[in-house]
Amino acid sequence: MSKKKNPKVGKKKSGASSKVKSAASKKNRFLPSTFYDVKVNCILIFLLSFIFYGMTLAYDYTQDDAIVIKDNMFTTEGVAGIKGILTNDTFYGFFQKDGKAFLVDGGRYRPLTLVMFAMEWQLFGDSPFAFHFITVLLYAFTGIVLYLLLLQMLRPSKGENYAFFVALITTLLFIAHPIHVEVVANIKGRDEIVALLGSLAALYFSLRGYYEDSKYNFFAAGIFLLALLAKENAITFCAIVPLTYFVFTKADFGKIITQTIPFLAMAVLFVAIRTSVIGFDFGAGCTELMNCPYLKIENGRYVDYTFNEKFGTIFYTLGQYVKLLFFPHPLTHDYYPYHIETMSFANWKALLSLVMYIGLGVYALIGIMKKDVVAYGIAFYITTLSIVSNIVFPVGTNMAERFVFMPSAGFCLVIAVLLYRLIQSKGKAKAASNMMLPLGIVGVVLVLFFAKTFSRNQAWKDNYTLFTTDVEVSKNSAKLRNSAGGTTLERAMKLPEGSAEQTALLSEAVGHLNEAIKIHPNYKNAYLLLGNAHQLLYQFDKSFQYYDQALRLDPGYADAENNLTFAYQNAGKYFGEKLGNAQKSIQYLQTALQRDPNNFETLRLLGVAYGMSKNNGKAIEYLEKALQLQPENPSIMFNLGIAIYQSGDQARGNQLIEKAKQLDPTIGN
Repeated sequence: MSKKKNPKVGKKKSGASSKVKSAASKKNRFLPSTFYDVKVNCILIFLLSFIFYGMTLAYDYTQDDAIVIKDNMFTTEGVAGIKGILTNDTFYGFFQKDGKAFLVDGGRYRPLTLVMFAMEWQLFGDSPFAFHFITVLLYAFTGIVLYLLLLQMLRPSKGENYAFFVALITTLLFIAHPIHVEVVANIKGRDEIVALLGSLAALYFSLRGYYEDSKYNFFAAGIFLLALLAKENAITFCAIVPLTYFVFTKADFGKIITQTIPFLAMAVLFVAIRTSVIGFDFGAGCTELMNCPYLKIENGRYVDYTFNEKFGTIFYTLGQYVKLLFFPHPLTHDYYPYHIETMSFANWKALLSLVMYIGLGVYALIGIMKKDVVAYGIAFYITTLSIVSNIVFPVGTNMAERFVFMPSAGFCLVIAVLLYRLIQSKGKAKAASNMMLPLGIVGVVLVLFFAKTFSRNQAWKDNYTLFTTDVEVSKNSAKLRNSAGGTTLERAMKLPEGSAEQTALLSEAVGHLNEAIKIHPNYKNAYLLLGNAHQLLYQFDKSFQYYDQALRLDPGYADAENNLTFAYQNAGKYFGEKLGNAQKSIQYLQTALQRDPNNFETLRLLGVAYGMSKNNGKAIEYLEKALQLQPENPSIMFNLGIAIYQSGDQARGNQLIEKAKQLDPTIGN
C-alpha cells in the first residue's frame, strides 16, 4: 500500500487556530489600548500632518517652485504640457534651452511630480494653496503608509506589543521631525515625498505578495516605477527590499531574490527611460562653484579639492546630518559654498564623523546577521543616504536637509526600538508601569518638535522671508547671499522711486551681493544684480563696471548685455530729465545707441536731449529716426513738430503738431 501524502500546509491559519492565537495575543497586550487601534492611529497621523503643516497652505511659491511650476512652460500648459515633461530634462521647461536644461551636473529626470503639477495647474490654475494642500496631503499619506508597512514588517517576527509600539512611535517621530520642513513647506520638495511614499508602498505590497497573494507583486512593481520617476534616490530600495526580507521574514535566499526581482526590473526600466530622454550621464566633472562645491580658489582661479579635503568635507557633512536628526537646530535651506567650510581629516569633526560612520556600518553588518532591528534601521539610513552623499556621484551641493528625508525613517525606527527596549529593560511583570518614561520622552520630543516645526515653517512664507531669515544662518553661502540680495532688490523695485525705504533696501541688497562676490569672485549673477542695484541708486558708473565684469566672466551673458545698454540709456535719461545736464545725457545716450542702434527710447531721448541743448538739427535727426520706428506715436510727432518749427520750417512743424493733437488731444496741455 502506498503511503498517503500529507496535505500541503497553506499560508493561512485555520479559523480555530487564528482565534486561539488572537485571544492569546490580546491577553498579552500591555500597551494603552489606542496603540492597537490601527484606524484611530491612521487618523491621528493624518491629523498631525495637517496640524504641523497646515499653516503652509497660506504661503506663496518659494525657492525652486518657479522652476517646476509657475515659470515652467510645460507645467503652465496643464495637461497639454505632459508630453514635454515626459520627453525632456526636468529643468528644460524653465530654461527652454538644451544647454541650460542641465542645471545640475548629470541632468535630472523626475517627470512624475511635474506631471502632477501640470494636472493641478489644469484644475486649479495659479493657486499656491492647492499645490501646498496636495503636498501636505501626500506627506500625511506617507506617514500612514510608513505606519502600515512597519506593522506588516514587525508583527509576524516581533509580536504585537513590539510592532504596535515601534510602528506608531516611529511614525509620530517621522511626521513631527523639523528637518522635514524643507520638503513639505517647499512645493518642489514633493519629489522627495512621492519617492518615499512610492517606495514604502511598493515594499508594503511586496510583503503582502509574500504573505498573502503573489498578485500584489505586480502592484509593488508599478508603484516602485512611479517612485523612481519622482526621484532617482528611490533606487536605493533595490537594496532595502532584500534587506527587509532577510531581517523580518523566514524567506530563503531564492525567495528573497524572487521578491526583489520586480524592484530590479523597474530600476532597469527607469534607467532605460532616463537614458533615452537625457542620455546616460549621472554626473562627471564640473567647473562652476554653485554646482560643484568641491572647488577652491588658488592664484585667482578655481581648482579641485584634494582627496583629503573632498572626503574630509563629505564626512563632516554626513556627521552634520546625524547632529541635525538628534538636534534640529539651526536649520537652513542653503548649504552651498562656503557655508560648509573646507575640511580635511586633520579636523577632529571630520575624523569623528568618519569613525562614527565606520562604527555604524560595522554594527549594522554584524547586527543584520542577528536580525537586529536597530541594525536594520542604521542600514536603512546609510543605504538611502548613500546616493545623495556625494560619494557615489556629485549632487551639486554639499548637503541639504531634504536629502535626509528618506534616511530619517531609519533614524526614527532606531529611536522607537530603543524606547521599546527601555520598557523591556525593567522586566515584563511591570510592563504597563514601565511605559511612563518612554511615553514621557516621546511626549516631550513631540512638543519640542512641534515648536521648532512651527517656527521653521514661518521662514517659508515667501522668498524674501526665507532668504533673509536663512542668510543669518548661512552667512558664508555665496548662493544665499546672492538670493537675499536679489529678493531684497525685487522688493525695493516695488517701492516709490528714490524713497528712503527704497534706498535702505537697495543698500541692504548691495551688502548681500558684495558678500556673495567676496565668497565667489566669479559669480556673474551677483555682478549682474549689483549692476541693477546701482542703477536704481543712480550710481551709473558703478553699474557699468559691474555689468562689464559679468561680461568678462561670460561674454555671451545676454542679461548683462541688455542691462548694460539700458543702464547707459537710463543714465542719459537721468542726467537730462533730473539734473538738466544735456551734455552728459547725450554722452551716455550715444553709447547706448552704439550698443543698440534701433532702440526707439534711446532715439527719442537723444532727440529731446539735443533739443534741450538747442541743437535742432540733431534733435530733428534722432526724432525722425524714432518716428520711423513708431510712425503713429503722437509724442514723437509733437516733439519733432516743435523742433522743425523752431528750425524755421513752420508749415511742416505745424502740420506735425496738429496731427499729433488729432492722435492725442491732451498732448501739449
